[in-house]
Amino acid sequence: MSSSNRVSRRVGSIAPSATLAVTNKAKALRAAGEDVIGFGAGEPDFPTPEHIVEAAVAACKDPINHRYGPAGGLPELKEAIAAKTLRDSGFEVTPDQVVITNGGKHAVYNTMQVLLDAGDEVLVPAPYWTTYPEPIALAGAVTTVLPTDERTGFRVTIDQLDAAKTSRTKALLFVSPSNPSGAVYPKHEIEAIGQWAVENGIWIITDEIYEHLIYGDNEHHSMPTVVPEIADRCVVLNGVAKTYAMTGWRVGWLIAPADVAKAASTLQSHQTSNVAGVCQRAALAAVSGPLDDVYAMREAFDRRRKVMHSMLSAIPGVVCPEPQGAFYAYPSFKAVLGKEIGGQTPTTTLELADVLLEQAKVAIVPGEAFGTPGYARLSFALGDDDLGTGVQRIADILGG
Repeated sequence: MSSSNRVSRRVGSIAPSATLAVTNKAKALRAAGEDVIGFGAGEPDFPTPEHIVEAAVAACKDPINHRYGPAGGLPELKEAIAAKTLRDSGFEVTPDQVVITNGGKHAVYNTMQVLLDAGDEVLVPAPYWTTYPEPIALAGAVTTVLPTDERTGFRVTIDQLDAAKTSRTKALLFVSPSNPSGAVYPKHEIEAIGQWAVENGIWIITDEIYEHLIYGDNEHHSMPTVVPEIADRCVVLNGVAKTYAMTGWRVGWLIAPADVAKAASTLQSHQTSNVAGVCQRAALAAVSGPLDDVYAMREAFDRRRKVMHSMLSAIPGVVCPEPQGAFYAYPSFKAVLGKEIGGQTPTTTLELADVLLEQAKVAIVPGEAFGTPGYARLSFALGDDDLGTGVQRIADILGG
């Protein structure tokens, strides 16, 4: 057997997660003694709130959590997520519409497997989270990229949607707040896009995992609440990772029409069975508990957001729109490409990222990973001192 067919074509074609690759490279350099500051990780730097940890400790001692549970999730957690969704989004759903998954990525994968057939097309505005195209491809479907930039606030328009739609278009992937751009769609644009989807019979897959990380006068609006008519063709993706600083607990969920949720649960029964019981009990404490810790984390992110935006904007040639949500800045480095930097001349943000890591000991994620070369994502979910030092290193090497 030749080496070319030892791995299946569909899996062999998957690109590794760029964000994890950058984070792992930075960790390896730190382990080797290098003073590296990493802006790659998409996770809060805070510990999981204590009341959630205590719920997990108690769950460890209860033998019921040592056994298999329902593939689609604990009934108590599904009920609590339905209540939380009504509380936070105004979207009324029933527990049978909720499927608990092994993190947000698993929710994305299950959704694509359940909704898409070979040849279907999914409209994906860029910049997009690096993972999205991969499960679409694994389902045999096609990603249709809709480019946006800072001039449009990194938001897609109805004209773009109309121009990209074909007879094979099955769904639109809609994300607000956005990873990586930090863009937040205003309510009237969400309404217009939702109505467009209704009129064209197109599914909406809306990722709301950053729903609580909104800054300034911006507001989060859930599309099925703004456009109730879309609810029967809408899948909402969410999880505890970002809101509650629980990235390592691996609990996400999808909310879908009951028949789609049932299909996702059936699929999961053959993939992973249930999410770990202890983690589900921790998630139950998170979604049914107070949001005080969430607001405290958001206040810290907001402070860091302002510092990062100000410092990046002061670097000659760097254009940095102010992040409206999530915990990322997404500046353009187009004007500095092609210029000598530390004895090298990067012509792409991939090359620039290598120069910054090698010479400034700063790790960023190049825009190529998100479908928009010329930009880069910098997370401000890291300590204030590291943030300031890291951006200053970028400014120093770029001549700012």
